[in-house]
Amino acid sequence: MTQHYRITLLPGDGIGPEIMSVAVEVLKVVEKQFDIQFEFQEALIGGAAIDATGEPLPATTLDMCRNSDAVLLAAIGGYKWDSLPRHLRPETGLLGLRAGLGLFANLRPAKILPQLIDASSLKREVVEGVDIMVVRELTGGIYFGQPKGIFTTETGEKRGVNTMAYTEAEINRIGRVAFETARKRGGKLCSVDKANVLEVSQLWRDRISQLASEYPDVELSHLYVDNAAMQLIRWPKQFDTIVTGNLFGDILSDAAAMLTGSIGMLPSASLGATGVGVFEPVHGSAPDIAGQDKANPLAQVLSAAMMLRYGLNQPVAASRIEQAVIQVLDGGDRTGDIMSEGMNYLGCRAMGDALIQELEKLAS
Repeated sequence: MTQHYRITLLPGDGIGPEIMSVAVEVLKVVEKQFDIQFEFQEALIGGAAIDATGEPLPATTLDMCRNSDAVLLAAIGGYKWDSLPRHLRPETGLLGLRAGLGLFANLRPAKILPQLIDASSLKREVVEGVDIMVVRELTGGIYFGQPKGIFTTETGEKRGVNTMAYTEAEINRIGRVAFETARKRGGKLCSVDKANVLEVSQLWRDRISQLASEYPDVELSHLYVDNAAMQLIRWPKQFDTIVTGNLFGDILSDAAAMLTGSIGMLPSASLGATGVGVFEPVHGSAPDIAGQDKANPLAQVLSAAMMLRYGLNQPVAASRIEQAVIQVLDGGDRTGDIMSEGMNYLGCRAMGDALIQELEKLAS
């Protein structure tokens, strides 16, 4: 019986439309190979939405996303909009999307592909075999805590305020996602905080420690965030699954991403308790190469695979896409960001064509 899915596409800004086009073509091939049918609908977000409507997240976009089975997002932002007031910047649209869909858990894998080990800036013996999943809390912490803003004091001096706050319920729900994720992986979970100086982190550590009794098959450890950042660079293979708050997760997941050699290879999933998830590459909009057919579409394509696996419960179709990516890399095809001596340079569109050829081979 054919499974029908409504997918909202958010191409966004910069290289977003280019890499989204490749991902959609890949999904169109996959739906022919499996008993799947996609209904694609496109909406505005970020800078493109600002230019068209004056706001980074139009109500129509949020409504369309809520009425979808999954959301595939490309990239937002660019120099053009950097001088706008904060509430009108593209990034505000992304935060609003996450809050509007109740997406509290961000899953960001950082896995070293054997074909790209030498693209990493770290030594082969340090990064070979690295396979980390960072579980980042997404809708709480310092990005959303109140009070926040820039205020004028009694002396006329400007004072900036942000509040890092978490409730027990917020910590419990992200903690359970992390323990469940670790259970499906290597059975090791490292919780990262700053409990030696922050009360909110002390509560975080207390709650995560309490949850551990529900998961006796998962080995729990704790690290302060500064030490965790150091350990990620010193010996990343010690980590399996990492759980942390919004700010720390933002920083550590980018650091973990660069272990792989290119942030252009890494997907992510943002999930809620129920309902629609958002799947997107972790890289930015790269406005300096937009429209030049230089972008690496593989993170976007792998985000589509995560959408199939985590959002639509189609793991076999997801594996087919992931295998096609491996086959393309095995064949020596590379975009500029992962190019090395002796490899075959491809632009964005040509990389998409190569993926489709591999998908067709795998289906035959």
